[in-house]
Amino acid sequence: MKKTLMAMLIAAVVAVPVLGAMSDEKFGAGVTLKDATPIAAIHEKPAEFVGKTIRIDGVVTAVCQEMGCWMALSTDDKGTRTIRLKVDHGAGIVFPISAKGKNASAEGVFEKIGTDDKEGKEAAGESGAKTGDFGALYQLKATGAVVR
Repeated sequence: MKKTLMAMLIAAVVAVPVLGAMSDEKFGAGVTLKDATPIAAIHEKPAEFVGKTIRIDGVVTAVCQEMGCWMALSTDDKGTRTIRLKVDHGAGIVFPISAKGKNASAEGVFEKIGTDDKEGKEAAGESGAKTGDFGALYQLKATGAVVR
């Protein structure tokens, strides 16, 4: 009886981390950087991060409804400070609408986009941002993500 109970306890302890890992959904190259750059820090001094490969962690507040080519991560579920992450069409990454409300990590190159170019207009339209707003000026060109 004691051996059976001990075996069940060991199986349960081993299964919990495995089940947790199974719930992670990886997109593209996933996330390889160990440390995340806080979204608040990026909002405060975005120019310092332009051209750098960074990781961000947050709550998914929005997902592209048409092709799954972008997702927005925020410091909280209210979208207080958000960073849009975008993937190239045809890159093999499609973010599911079901990711909304879940925690996620994303990695890629942080970039400045112009409010007058295609990316900036698209970003502004999707986020409701106005000319000069953070969402119409910057984004993370994502190479991978993990949704939990």
